[in-house]
Amino acid sequence: MALGDLERDVMAQLWDAGEPLTVRAVHERLSRRRELAYTTVMTVLDRLAKKGVLVQARDGRAYRYAPAQSREEMTAALMMDALSAAPDDAARDAALAHFVGRLRPEDLTAAIRAAGQGARSGPQSGAQSGPQSGTQAGAQTGRAASTGTGEPGR
Repeated sequence: MALGDLERDVMAQLWDAGEPLTVRAVHERLSRRRELAYTTVMTVLDRLAKKGVLVQARDGRAYRYAPAQSREEMTAALMMDALSAAPDDAARDAALAHFVGRLRPEDLTAAIRAAGQGARSGPQSGAQSGPQSGTQAGAQTGRAASTGTGEPGR
């Protein structure tokens, strides 16, 4: 799933924080670089949670958000999505050849090393780790009612 610019910025803030953040905390971090409405940040976080990109957990009256995958896992998933968009095996192989042809030598070496490690440890397709902050998916609660505040409805 491709992310927009603001979604990528939000994800970067959450990954960099290393712990679940509230809407307010994400808004404050993003506002250091550009002016954004609080409600815009709240909407982006809510949409990313609904897409399964973030885990939303209640913390008192607010919600905290954490990435459902590490940066590396999400990058790999995006790469796999791009490959799976090919209409057939020949197109996929051609796209893969073009991609590999553009790699710097050190990146190609790292890819070969990673492929060797993956072959030894078995297939990892479909495997996802839990949220990166230690928040458990089981802690996820129902979404906020449409109060427009990001806070739980009454």
